[in-house]
Amino acid sequence: MDKPQRLAALAALTLLPLAVACGGEKAGSDTVGAGAAASVTGVHWAVDDLTVDGKKSAAPNSAWLRIADGGEVKGNLGCNNFGADAAFADSHVTFDKVEATEMACEGVAPDFETTLARTLADGDLSTEVKGDKLTLTTPDGDRVALTKQEAAPLKGTEWTITSPDADGKAHLTFDAKTGQVSGSLGCNKVRATATVSDGRITLGTASTTRMMCDTSLMNTEKTLLELFDGTVKYEVNHRNLTLTSENGERVNAAATE
Repeated sequence: MDKPQRLAALAALTLLPLAVACGGEKAGSDTVGAGAAASVTGVHWAVDDLTVDGKKSAAPNSAWLRIADGGEVKGNLGCNNFGADAAFADSHVTFDKVEATEMACEGVAPDFETTLARTLADGDLSTEVKGDKLTLTTPDGDRVALTKQEAAPLKGTEWTITSPDADGKAHLTFDAKTGQVSGSLGCNKVRATATVSDGRITLGTASTTRMMCDTSLMNTEKTLLELFDGTVKYEVNHRNLTLTSENGERVNAAATE
């Protein structure tokens, strides 16, 4: 994760300290909230939606969190990565020291990120696990709904481009059998060779259709086409993919549900 900086929008927020019981045992221990910790930790939780003051907002595909057994939290607010400390008591969890990067991303409302961060830091959250669903509820009744997700492999997964923004219309799939990548650039279909090795993908010349679309989509296509005829670095973080071109331009994608 990039060197964390506090979100500017959280500057006025007083983050509550870790909930401590029985003399300050570590999060996830057998004596503090063992039941809640066991059912919540070690799982990649995708954020489905956020309900604040009775208003529900769908989360970006890239929003997620994971709590390690020792209480370390890593995740993404939709665009920016974040970290925190978690402590369990009974069927509750408290997130402390919530910190996040401050990148500007297309297609993700900054208000959602700010509200999600504030909700996670809003004191003692009750935890309710039903099957692969987790609900975190604040003392005021605001809720974060999450779903357990398995990791997605690079090859065979349809990756929906989240940045640059193509309104969910751009996607790529790497085929292990054919050694090619195919999909949509947001308007036009694309296909090219794709050789994967040691954290890099060498992309051949892009073969595309020739349709014309609105200006915003064509601008996105231009950006995506710059990935081809070259080698990009790739990183798969559970169900999120980052492609970085030779000149440092980044394309982010999430596994299609």
